[in-house]
Amino acid sequence: MKTAPLPANRSMPPSTVIPVLAYPDLREAVDWLCRAFAFTERLRIADHRSQLVFEGGWLVVTGPPAVGPGRVMVRVADADRHREQAERCGARIVNPPTDYPYGERQYTAEDPGGHLWTFSQTIADADPAAWGGILLE
Repeated sequence: MKTAPLPANRSMPPSTVIPVLAYPDLREAVDWLCRAFAFTERLRIADHRSQLVFEGGWLVVTGPPAVGPGRVMVRVADADRHREQAERCGARIVNPPTDYPYGERQYTAEDPGGHLWTFSQTIADADPAAWGGILLE
């Protein structure tokens, strides 16, 4: 199924599916991933999250307390409609659709395997500096 392009938001990776990996020590993990696998840190979000890029691919790295089940972020055109469909199919909604200052409307669901999926709809092109992010590129 082909969908319309998603709107741009400087605070969000442009990829549709974005892996989210949690580590006990965020800074140590970011430094290692950049050295070992040649990622570049694109955006630093306080002391709990960073966005990394490698040849057009994106990865979000988090630190505690997010260490736990696998996480994936997926960009969608309509978070509310998507949540309704997921709920009808039995997904457990962990966090309802919520608007955030970084220009995204997001909800989180748990799949039958205990993995967490955050579905994110761009609602504004938010300058990371406006909400405390540090754009590094």
